[in-house]
Amino acid sequence: MKLHPSYYKMNANTDQHYIQKTLDGDTRAFSVLVARYQSYVFTTVLRMVKVREVAEEVAQDSFIKAFQSLKTYRGEAKFSTWLYSIAYRKALDALRKNKRERTSEFIDEISEGNFEDIENALGYLEAKERTETIQQCIMALPEEEAAIITLYYFEEQSVREIAQITAYSEDNIKIKLYRSRKKLFTLLKNFIMPEITDSNGKAI
Repeated sequence: MKLHPSYYKMNANTDQHYIQKTLDGDTRAFSVLVARYQSYVFTTVLRMVKVREVAEEVAQDSFIKAFQSLKTYRGEAKFSTWLYSIAYRKALDALRKNKRERTSEFIDEISEGNFEDIENALGYLEAKERTETIQQCIMALPEEEAAIITLYYFEEQSVREIAQITAYSEDNIKIKLYRSRKKLFTLLKNFIMPEITDSNGKAI
């Protein structure tokens, strides 16, 4: 098979190298890709399906599907983007199959916090290593929005790449990302605001 021309520029540590070795018959090479991306795939899926056991099954199914479909991968997008698109679709399938009542309340009322406040809030929490708080807030978002936030902020996928993963237009992703950040800000502000004010009650 012929991969995209850029995929012939590879070294021993790239995804492309292990993809080609797998396609050449060295199935053990695929385990390197699994080890490289399994935590990222699991995190994205978990924030969609909300149940650890289901997320583990979906993540496993995603890698099986990726292995079975590897010969169809042409390299026009990054391997991680291609893999996340498989995991995203598998998670949606699981949600449809295991339809259940959400115990957490969807946030329909959005605060008027501006974009800069949201960015600063996220940056502050990351700087303070409030990982658990961030994860809890993201888990409270609707499934699709949790996935978009995770892909953009934590897995460094671009708007274009997220559009490829989700099959939405780039403009649609920009709108969804903006709305998701506002919803996340609503959750985060109760944790942030008391902690980033000085003795006079002014934000620092």
